[in-house]
Amino acid sequence: MDPLSRRKMLIAGGAMGALGALGMAAPAQARSLWTWSPSGSVAGSGPGADPNWVWDEEADRLLASVIDRGDVPRVNQLLRSWTRNDQPLPDGLPRDLREFMDRARRLPSWADQDKLNLAARFNKTRGFYLNLLNGVGGGMLSTAIPREARAVYYSKGGADMEDRVAKTSKLGFAVGDLNAYQPDGHIVVEAVKTRLVHAAVRHLLPKSPGWARTSGGQKIPISQADILVTWHSLPTFAMRKLIEWKVPITRAESEAYLHLWQVTAHLLGIRDEYIPATWDAAEAQSRQLLDPVLGPTPEGVELTDILLGQLAEQTSPGSVDRPLVNALARYLVGDQVADWDGIPREPFWEAAIEAAWPKLVAFRESLIPLPLVPQLAWTIDEAVRQYIMFYLTKGRAVHIEIPDANRSF
Repeated sequence: MDPLSRRKMLIAGGAMGALGALGMAAPAQARSLWTWSPSGSVAGSGPGADPNWVWDEEADRLLASVIDRGDVPRVNQLLRSWTRNDQPLPDGLPRDLREFMDRARRLPSWADQDKLNLAARFNKTRGFYLNLLNGVGGGMLSTAIPREARAVYYSKGGADMEDRVAKTSKLGFAVGDLNAYQPDGHIVVEAVKTRLVHAAVRHLLPKSPGWARTSGGQKIPISQADILVTWHSLPTFAMRKLIEWKVPITRAESEAYLHLWQVTAHLLGIRDEYIPATWDAAEAQSRQLLDPVLGPTPEGVELTDILLGQLAEQTSPGSVDRPLVNALARYLVGDQVADWDGIPREPFWEAAIEAAWPKLVAFRESLIPLPLVPQLAWTIDEAVRQYIMFYLTKGRAVHIEIPDANRSF
């Protein structure tokens, strides 16, 4: 049996009961044939190969060599001092790694600095929503993505989820910084480091017996499709919810926010032929890549419990406790995903959030006056504030580093 607690196995077993005897493998295999056209990408053309069978060849060869040579500790130590977009790479890096990183850090020719600047201002004015959606919402979606949940659980980062969440938050908040793509910003650094981490995991994880037993037949993790699935759980999901919540957004802001994530996708190593050029193209790709693969796993249930437990523990000195955290997560991702994640039902808080959240959004957008906002809404507001502060703090305390081993049990 995989090293998961009995209680989480029972929860996950209940969620997967309807899937029958093949439930453990079904979500990871429920992938439709690739039909999305590269004509809808920022490149506008391309071979159109199924991204489930495309990885990051140059980075993968390089990181396998770095790991096998025993260079990881030295490289991680050197890269701790590399923190700004405009900063030269540290002296002492292996020559092959330096040459790759010098190329990987360049913005694509199609990057538009004006759009990136507008996206930064949009992140500032809408950060309250975006941090919540990309953090709690994206986090709950990620644990309902079987391949991602298992890759996280069995890789080195799965052994310390607080540290793992902090590193993910570091990348996320670098995207959302006002100076994200300015010389003194950090997103280029964090994205390139994350690309190196992905390549290292692709080399290491196939050696993990736990991952190999549960991978649903996948031989190499984190394909281009897998990265795109995660990508859609962030900007595509966030924009969809902002529209659903009737948050006022101009067309220019919408296009700029997409552009921010397009450039970030490029820096993460996603091929341009797979990066959606418009929100319509993103929605079409998300329906093909993300929707069919969502489902329950014991690992995802375990990770969800850890993530929500961390949030409740960090914010409990204020007015937030675990039932409210559970209900907020369920409100963001919906009942189906919440059930797959094993999130308990909280009838009081679920009803409260469903009633109060639209009014809270309307007040924040100056659409209704203060007297119409229920008092309970401010408890929810404080929960979100505490959440954002927790992740901001954690995001500044860690370094994204290359792993040199899998999780040990």
